[in-house]
Amino acid sequence: MSYDPELEELLKKKAAQLQEKAAESRAAKAEEAEAQRRLILRAALTSEAYDRLYRVKLAHPQLAKLVEDYVINLYLSGALRRKITDEELKALLAEIYEKYMHRETRIVFKRR
Repeated sequence: MSYDPELEELLKKKAAQLQEKAAESRAAKAEEAEAQRRLILRAALTSEAYDRLYRVKLAHPQLAKLVEDYVINLYLSGALRRKITDEELKALLAEIYEKYMHRETRIVFKRR
């Protein structure tokens, strides 16, 4: 069997095209999922609460992600009877921060 550089080049180009197409598909799916998350959050939160969550997301993305996931799960399970207000969101943010994000800092002096 002989070595064909043209065939190898064509195979490399085809593989690159397939990888590019797969990356575009993943990006489109991620964009669609993010749009769906925003729609659910808009439906579950009042406009003030949604704005607050957006501002928290800028400062503390991990905390905002935890709260978003919690609110989305409540909404999808049907546990929400009405929209979450700004005050309720503040309480939820504080609770989740204390439970998952807050770490107490202690300074211990060892004396000899």
